[in-house]
Amino acid sequence: RPHRTELYEDAPSACWPIVYSPDYNITFMGLEKLHPFDAGKWGKVINFLKEEKLIADDLIVQAREATDEDLLVVHTRRYLNKLKWSFVVATITEIPPVAFLPNFIVQRKVLKPLRTQTGGTIMAGKLAVDRGWAINIGGGFHHCSSDKGGGFCAYADITLAIKFLFERVQGVSKATIIDLDAHQGNGHERDFMDDHRVYIMDVYNRYIYPGDGFAKRAIKRKVELEWGTEDTEYLQKVHTHVEGALNELKPDVIVYNAGTDILDGDPLGGLAISPQGIVKRDEVVFKAARSRRIPILMVTSGGYQKRTARIIADSILNLHNLGLIDKELATSGAGNPKVEQMIRDSEKDLNNLSLQ
Repeated sequence: RPHRTELYEDAPSACWPIVYSPDYNITFMGLEKLHPFDAGKWGKVINFLKEEKLIADDLIVQAREATDEDLLVVHTRRYLNKLKWSFVVATITEIPPVAFLPNFIVQRKVLKPLRTQTGGTIMAGKLAVDRGWAINIGGGFHHCSSDKGGGFCAYADITLAIKFLFERVQGVSKATIIDLDAHQGNGHERDFMDDHRVYIMDVYNRYIYPGDGFAKRAIKRKVELEWGTEDTEYLQKVHTHVEGALNELKPDVIVYNAGTDILDGDPLGGLAISPQGIVKRDEVVFKAARSRRIPILMVTSGGYQKRTARIIADSILNLHNLGLIDKELATSGAGNPKVEQMIRDSEKDLNNLSLQ
């Protein structure tokens, strides 16, 4: 019998299924500046959405921190105990001076934000199934598995969200992960290695971290990109393979890892996608999900430049302008004629793109 969790209490119906908490942001003594990560990125996305009057504070779902009991649905007790050593957290977050801080500070300033984002992903999983879509403004820690963190990922939020749905939500027994971060998602791949309920599609730069050959065996649809891949080729591949993946298996939910580290100039991603290309990519994924009436949960994952927050906000505004996300649609499911027409139009667009 699943444990009781606050993460699955119903969100007010007046709220957008957009999950966030000010606790997502990592700020202390400038140490966060030692990592290329913009550690205030999540708050900036929300501020842009507020400026554009899409949302207000009382209209977003407040993320809650995942408790130890929640985390143990996937993580081993041994792994969670390891996080009580500051040097372990320093290694996972790639911020070496963290090793010298007392662990209570590391818990409060680094791990609590990551646990709150993880709680946000679990909450957004249920919201997506209830409302047809949900976006966690944080999360997407795809390098963490049940017993090992790395690459800034200390908790396996994608695995957790899916396991919570399988255990607690009637009618959810198959999931598809569409991982479009620039890096291979080796954490969820290791966690779901032999689990036939989970179909993994992963599109990544083949030459960069983590290069996890063992984890690659879990990928059902693997798209390995070359250095400097640009928009036309990238969008063509994403469109073809998202369609292929969803035609091969119709899941009960899609978890979309929407990393923005594919952006041209990202120091870690090594790809060359424009801001417009990222907006278009998210549109392609949401259209594929909506046209098949599959609930979709989006997490924001990696993205290491100052301009990233603006692009994520622009993408969410674009999804809204196209009618792919909105409050009415959220509660009434995806049989929206406006959406059906747009999906037909976008397929025309993509066909034209491939002819250029």
